[in-house]
Amino acid sequence: MRIGSAVALRVAGVVMVLGVVALWLGPRTGGQVGVAGADGPAVLYELSFPEPEHRWMQVEMTLGGLPAEPLSLRMSTASPGRYARHAFAKNVFEVQAFDGSGNALDPVRSEMARWEVDGHDGTVRFRYRVFGDRVDGTYLGIDATHAHLNMPASLMWGAGLERRAATVRFDPPAGRDWQVATQLYPTVDPLTFTAPNLQYLLDSPAEFSRFAERAFTVADPADPDHTPTFRVALHHEGSESELDRFAVDVARIVRETVTVFGEFPAFETGRYTFIADYRPTASSDAMEHRNSTVLSSQGSLRMQHRRLLGSVSHEFFHVWNVERIRPRSLEPFDFEEVNPSGELWLAEGFTNYYGSLILQRAGLAALPDTLGRFVSAIDTVRLGPGRRFRSAVDMSRLAPFTDAASAIDRTNWDNFFISYYTWGETLGLGLDLLLRARGADGTAGDDASTLTLDDYMRFLWERFGRAGGVAPGVVDRPYTLADARAALAELTNDQIFADDFFDRYVEGHDVIDYAPLLERAGLVLQPLAPGRTWLGAPRLRFDGGGARITAPVRFGSPLYDAGVERDDVLVSIDGQNLSSSSRLATVLEDVGTGEPVTLVYARRGETTTARLTVAADPTLQLVPLEQLGRRPTPAQERFRNDWLGSKSGL
Repeated sequence: MRIGSAVALRVAGVVMVLGVVALWLGPRTGGQVGVAGADGPAVLYELSFPEPEHRWMQVEMTLGGLPAEPLSLRMSTASPGRYARHAFAKNVFEVQAFDGSGNALDPVRSEMARWEVDGHDGTVRFRYRVFGDRVDGTYLGIDATHAHLNMPASLMWGAGLERRAATVRFDPPAGRDWQVATQLYPTVDPLTFTAPNLQYLLDSPAEFSRFAERAFTVADPADPDHTPTFRVALHHEGSESELDRFAVDVARIVRETVTVFGEFPAFETGRYTFIADYRPTASSDAMEHRNSTVLSSQGSLRMQHRRLLGSVSHEFFHVWNVERIRPRSLEPFDFEEVNPSGELWLAEGFTNYYGSLILQRAGLAALPDTLGRFVSAIDTVRLGPGRRFRSAVDMSRLAPFTDAASAIDRTNWDNFFISYYTWGETLGLGLDLLLRARGADGTAGDDASTLTLDDYMRFLWERFGRAGGVAPGVVDRPYTLADARAALAELTNDQIFADDFFDRYVEGHDVIDYAPLLERAGLVLQPLAPGRTWLGAPRLRFDGGGARITAPVRFGSPLYDAGVERDDVLVSIDGQNLSSSSRLATVLEDVGTGEPVTLVYARRGETTTARLTVAADPTLQLVPLEQLGRRPTPAQERFRNDWLGSKSGL
């Protein structure tokens, strides 16, 4: 049934009905273990947790039907949805191997994430332990209450056996009645699952615990007979009523999101799973997968309900954008190398834009919060020094250096880098408004009034995502940057418009002029604090003797032009000391913009005097006309409602 009139919520087998709907568990595989895959018998994984309080898991792999040459086993160094390198093999210990008769073999670690096993009889039983103490979207996290598995951080795999099916058995710790939440294919045994190939297996996270759960169905707008099930599996310390409320809001997000594309994809198991860990021991993160998402936060659901919905909205949009509308640079995903992509401004950035837009349309965000999010992104891009050096495409390709990557040397990313999430968000916002403005003006033909970013995303879905792939988890027609440009030209029937957008804003360095576009919605882009002075928004630490700059100084800012840099200590301005943040604010109130003043700062113990010209604060705010005592015109009200109003009837 349609969510909104009917939702079923289930906890530990007990169904609470809001309306009427049945819980559907998806297709079964018949419980067969070791069924033949495309390349031979399935690989069997048996996962056990003898001492979960010590944060490790034991994995036993059984691989049969092997050729006579040595078996090469690999541990991933990359994870779907992450773009940097991660050394998962560092947590592997106590490695053992046996042949089919139980004779011990000698596994040799040939590289840091590879083991070679020779002398087998066509079968290898490979056993290892792996430590995991981080609950997020990337790593393995185990404790006495649960096991949270990201598969690349957990499971090895056999080189050359990528097309084989896999069977995964979960063995709970003694005395624990744990259950499994995952997108893996279920069997008749609730603790045994299968995957059709390695790509699907390693893209299938799992939560193994006594989590609470709810389930609901939503009818496909394009096919009422297609009614996928959505499962919310939550490991937390809150109440049942908190989960009830959360599940209802998740359902609102699902209903609103599907209107963008007009239909659901064909989920391989007939359902989609939200796996959430909201506990003091978790790290804040969110990660998309083919038919599921991982959501984690250190805070409680009760205290962060609205904020956590933003991650839900973003990750669920990935069901279409990234998981199926997929850049060629990410398909197939390489588990042993970094996966750079020049299309992340669209894959992640447009998703970021829709993450906020869907919450607004679903009635789960207040308009001031949504507008604040949009103007913050606009300011980040238009004021970001990195824009002079790199385009949105260039920033996307830097993801392996910035996406949860680690380095011990100092960098100058504050000046060289703008997140492709944020830049892409502004491009999504801008393209949406540009398309809508073309239609409102009537300058792009009779049909232009129907074109929005929703239409562009639907066009990409129909052209590149809907067909799926020859195997589960595979995308047969990934797109390129040229494809994205050509799709915009074909949709609008305007090559000049498409080239201008891509040349200037995507592959160039220009910023869209948002003010006249937003004015069409009765929104005014104006200075946040007229008359307030600005040094360049440095990061400061006050210690009583001055203000130490703790991050690179922004290129082109007043402090940069004065010759000040990170680690310098600002001592005084015009003879007035800067002993605290309030003192600095008071001093700046007395300083006029555009006129040089005397700055005294210390560098490595030596005092230096410089001339400082303070600028006006360039930060903007986005304000509805109503807040300024003016009334939007009917045309502005229509524009705003068509853009921000619900499309699902919520």
